[in-house]
Amino acid sequence: MRADRLVSLLLLLQNRGRLTAPELAAELEVSVRTVYRDVEALAASGVPVVAERGPLGGYRLLDGYRTRLTGLNEAEAGALPLAALPGQAQDLGLGPVLASARRKVGAALPDAAAERMRLVGERFHLDAPGWFREADPAGHLAAVARAVWEQRVVRARYRRWRGEVRRELCPLGIVLKGGLWYLVAASGERADGPVRTYRIARLAEAEVTGARFARPEGFGLAEYWARSAERLAAAVRRETAVVRVSPRAVRLLPMLFGAAGSEAVAGAGEPDAAGWVEVRLPVEAEAVAVGDLLRLGAEAEVLAPAGLRAAVARTVAELAGTYGRYEG
Repeated sequence: MRADRLVSLLLLLQNRGRLTAPELAAELEVSVRTVYRDVEALAASGVPVVAERGPLGGYRLLDGYRTRLTGLNEAEAGALPLAALPGQAQDLGLGPVLASARRKVGAALPDAAAERMRLVGERFHLDAPGWFREADPAGHLAAVARAVWEQRVVRARYRRWRGEVRRELCPLGIVLKGGLWYLVAASGERADGPVRTYRIARLAEAEVTGARFARPEGFGLAEYWARSAERLAAAVRRETAVVRVSPRAVRLLPMLFGAAGSEAVAGAGEPDAAGWVEVRLPVEAEAVAVGDLLRLGAEAEVLAPAGLRAAVARTVAELAGTYGRYEG
């Protein structure tokens, strides 16, 4: 561990120039006292580390010195695909490993490419969770990720809407969707059960056992997820609502309903004299659709199906009765 840290310290000074002891401590996630000891160890090994005092001081390498100790170890190579998601890598327990890998890659690049890498990191940032929704707590994410990597069986206690269940799972992969972490796993100790998706935040327990399993032949995580997402979309949005919407609601539909709202606007009919148009909008089950459509307020009128129109009307009447009691 200390050898890896000394290499990381050396590469930080090479890539970033002058750094103070507190800055190095923050980067390496160690104490300032540990930085002092590590700098002394580097100097004793022949690395020309220069200590500069004063308000603008810090540590730097002697001008012109460069190291080529930039080979990635297995853990660092495995963390590189997460380079654009440092926060999520931290949740997976790979934060320090990814930071080390990025330092080594930066040190190995030619000057122009290294500068380009620095500028991209400075000017582009990926924030995975959607607006106005907190990301799931990491919970047992790091343990589950280790089980995925080592192909170990997990004894899990999972919270469902209908109550808790206990299962032995063979974890096949992890998916990050809109700031939410999901585990794709097969039931049973030999991965011979059905493959299902579990929201990691709902894992009340996740014990990584010593038992190993063999991955199913031909299983592809990306292909499974694409098929699963298609099935979910088809199952969730089984109805189509015909809605008369105002010009303002036309602008709101893509923001409130995403791709479905954009497609509805694209297929809208001709506007009437007041500028209102009819759209066909895929919706979820009636109870969910009522709440979704009421977000448009008085800017929309549900025309069909009749059951949904009646449900919206009942809800509006109940709201009018509730608020009417407080008037006057």
